[in-house]
Amino acid sequence: MGILNTTPDSFFDGGKYLTETEILSQAGKMISEGASIIDIGGQSTRPKAELISVVEELKRVIPVIELVHAKFPDTIISIDTFRSEVVKKAVNAGASMVNDVSGGTMDTEMFATVGSMHVPYILMHMQGTPQTMQQNPVYENVVNEVKQFFLHSLQLLKAAGVNDVILDVGFGFGKNLEHNYSLLKHLADFSIFDLPILAGMSRKSMINRVLKTTPEQALNGTSVLNTIALINGASILRVHDVKEATQAIELFKQYHAAR
Repeated sequence: MGILNTTPDSFFDGGKYLTETEILSQAGKMISEGASIIDIGGQSTRPKAELISVVEELKRVIPVIELVHAKFPDTIISIDTFRSEVVKKAVNAGASMVNDVSGGTMDTEMFATVGSMHVPYILMHMQGTPQTMQQNPVYENVVNEVKQFFLHSLQLLKAAGVNDVILDVGFGFGKNLEHNYSLLKHLADFSIFDLPILAGMSRKSMINRVLKTTPEQALNGTSVLNTIALINGASILRVHDVKEATQAIELFKQYHAAR
């Protein structure tokens, strides 16, 4: 899954892809390098990000979805949003998957909307909101608590008619460094749900705080953690750098097939 942010303030690529030429060039590059999903988002979810209006979010993402869908009709487009109103318009514009960082906690209509649109849903765990999530995240046992969240949410999704669900433990979303690495170490535990697992660690602070790097310097660390995630059961990598993630997947496949 290649990340295509249409935001001016995302933590790594904010403001890079705002014109039609920039958008199509980046989407085409990611697809040529191996992305099968393009994740398009207009609301930054970095810690303490400013919350924009629904109107502004729609203005940022709908033309981009239409543009990418028209140019690359065979590529899956995911809409990265926690608003059901955005989901409706995005799917009608060409998106065919929903990536909700809030796991349905920020919009009570989200599950019913996804069920009515009959599209796959990425269920992500987040403690708090993007504005509050990193203030002081506390868990008694982060792995067990994320499992309980998934168990409860999957029951609600099933009742809402959502049949295709992907799980995302939400690295960096209401977790401190120890929480993130505990979830990564125990990622295989989430195979009990028998659902695809998405890992989104690309250039995040869980790399930079350990290696004393910036997001711009965190590509190697991202590749290392992506490889660990693959070994522990991840089946989708959400990344800024598709070529390197594709290489990690190819090497993992070779390793996994060895006798």
